Amino acid sequence: MIDHIGIRVADFDRAKAFYDKAMAPLGASLLMMVPAEFTGGMKVGGYGRDRPVYWLSEGSAAGEPKHVAFTAATRAEVDAFHKAALEAGGRDNGAPGLRPHYHPDYYGAFVFDPDGNNIEAVCHRPE
Repeated sequence: MIDHIGIRVADFDRAKAFYDKAMAPLGASLLMMVPAEFTGGMKVGGYGRDRPVYWLSEGSAAGEPKHVAFTAATRAEVDAFHKAALEAGGRDNGAPGLRPHYHPDYYGAFVFDPDGNNIEAVCHRPE
């Protein structure tokens, strides 16, 4: 249903360093930087696995922090995401584990990114 989503980040280079590490265990990476002539000089980049779906735009972080959940293929990917995100400077917001109050097979982990957004990796497969 959702094709892509974008958030503003206060410091693009800091956010990029964080997301480069946090996304790697999920098989995602920075796939595109929009040329500056199309953005008025603002840094804009898109992360994804096969196409950009999660966009970072340089500027003042707008409004309330966001919550975004990324699909993980396995519970081990959730664990690796959480570890990598913390090593990249994220703040823990929920260690990897089952969340049966959402669904019996819901295995997720939550981390605050450098701008205070609550990012999550989740696997819905039983293991």
